[in-house]
Amino acid sequence: MIEKIEITQRFNFKRLNRHYECFTIDFLANMAYYKISERGSGDKFLDENSLCDDSWIDILVDLRRNMTSEIRRFKDSDAGDFLGHFNDLKLFENYQSEKFSYFEKIERIYSCIVIIYSSDGYEEYSFKNNFPPNWIEFGKLLCDFLGFDVLHLNHQKALATPLYHDLKRDGVYSNGVKLDVKCIEFGHYRCYPYELPNPRLIINFERGTIDGYIEGELTSSVRELILNLLEKYHVYMWSQNEYHLKSNAYDPDDLEGYDWYLEIVFKGDVIWHIFGYNDYPDTYVLLAREIMDITGMDLLEMNTIDDDNLKLFEKYGNAKLE
Repeated sequence: MIEKIEITQRFNFKRLNRHYECFTIDFLANMAYYKISERGSGDKFLDENSLCDDSWIDILVDLRRNMTSEIRRFKDSDAGDFLGHFNDLKLFENYQSEKFSYFEKIERIYSCIVIIYSSDGYEEYSFKNNFPPNWIEFGKLLCDFLGFDVLHLNHQKALATPLYHDLKRDGVYSNGVKLDVKCIEFGHYRCYPYELPNPRLIINFERGTIDGYIEGELTSSVRELILNLLEKYHVYMWSQNEYHLKSNAYDPDDLEGYDWYLEIVFKGDVIWHIFGYNDYPDTYVLLAREIMDITGMDLLEMNTIDDDNLKLFEKYGNAKLE
């Protein structure tokens, strides 16, 4: 018999603007509530450069507004109906949970942990991209049961994850249609001594501008070059586990190095976001080398990576491009 379901969700937006929440459904006490005490430092909100895309702000504000101390109570009969439908979903049957770590060297825009407690013990499931097949149906079931969007399906549609979108080597697709890039932002900064993560490069496809290390007009030829590089080095796939083989196989020698983030926003304000702690996706260095060859500048800060790790990135990156 299921006694409790605990759903922990994390949303990672621009740099330090992140949201963490833990929602509990207690079937023994017939109540559901947020663990407000676990909000921690995620309740910060940093002002952003006006040049940056701000499509994430309304989502973050709404997430924090909905996280209240209200206790939602329900009847035994409603709980019984919910648990019956939940069992019929077979949400995690034959599901391969992702490995969970309190310290992730590379993080994605969304991650979730579900713990199901029962009279026999508990089962824990973790994922960042490989959503359970019936996750949307589970979200609708929770909404019908508790009267609000527990899994934030309304906001999930604005996130470039496999839940509502197809992530392919040549781009992000919605309902079979490839989304046009609206803007790209990249930042790279020292984590010790601590630096605030200011953007290093902002490419705005709508305004036709480039700001940061390089400032100027985004010409049609440069626009095409950038899009080709994103596709050539499978950047849209960097949020997938199979592009983190190097970071999963080797721990960095120094955790006090550099942090970074990359965000791509598509028309319709669909957000693709990834950031890392002193480690990078497998084809990062290969992309950085070509950008250096083209511009004569180390725009992706490849100089901060030691020689041994550069060789590893070349090994894993070239294997991805074969």
